[in-house]
Amino acid sequence: MNNTKSNNGLSNWQSKLHEIIFEADTHTGKLFDVTLLILIVVSVFIVILDSVASLNARFGLLFYYAEWFFTILFTLEYILRIITTKHPSKYIFSFYGIIDLLAILPTYLSLILTGTQFLLVIRMLRLLRVFRVLKLARYVGASAVLMIALRNSRHKIVVFLEVVITLVVIMGSLMYLIEGPEHGFTSIPLGIYWAIVTLTTVGYGDIAPQTFVGQSLASVIMIIGYAIIAVPTGIISVEMSKASDTNTQVCENCHSKYHDDDAKFCKNCGEEL
Repeated sequence: MNNTKSNNGLSNWQSKLHEIIFEADTHTGKLFDVTLLILIVVSVFIVILDSVASLNARFGLLFYYAEWFFTILFTLEYILRIITTKHPSKYIFSFYGIIDLLAILPTYLSLILTGTQFLLVIRMLRLLRVFRVLKLARYVGASAVLMIALRNSRHKIVVFLEVVITLVVIMGSLMYLIEGPEHGFTSIPLGIYWAIVTLTTVGYGDIAPQTFVGQSLASVIMIIGYAIIAVPTGIISVEMSKASDTNTQVCENCHSKYHDDDAKFCKNCGEEL
């Protein structure tokens, strides 16, 4: 393997892998991100199905092997992200670095702590990388024209639904862990149903938390529900429009992203892109 050093201090193979793994401007980069997103969705879906008693009884062994398959893949991805960056500690302690670690840690913890594997739903947070593939921001700039604005609104709806789905999956799973079957939360899907009802402030009352921790979490979800309704759409649109001329270039030195399309150096540290 060619170990020639590039201008950024990484070997050529490390720089090539960095471009594929951390960026989405190239065909291989987009393919990597799309594949990763599909794997994340499938793995989370398997965890959710595994919490249903009837399905677990029939396919429990299959779910177990599938989860380890995904965990090994995500572990390899995590290692590759570390070895293809100039300063590994900056990635490890970044937001996505911590999320990537949390995405694989519960499976290993499940070997000594029963039940922690269901915390793997935190992988849904990693779907935030979809912004790098779709680059939603560049579609908002032309919103002054009514027809274009109506057409582009579908992207905002997708973003909003992604945030809501992420919240209800995580909150519903946490409530399943906190309350358990003895208080009516017999599966993660039922917990997600309760989270949706609570987040939308409907509150049917057919199922409710009984413990102090569960009630505290329910209170947080109710407040978040009001906050989501009150978020000014204009503020989000302005912030998205600021990034309309950016790309997915990620600095190998400081991990800054969203650089201008014509940028040759990092706007944060000056490293060559």
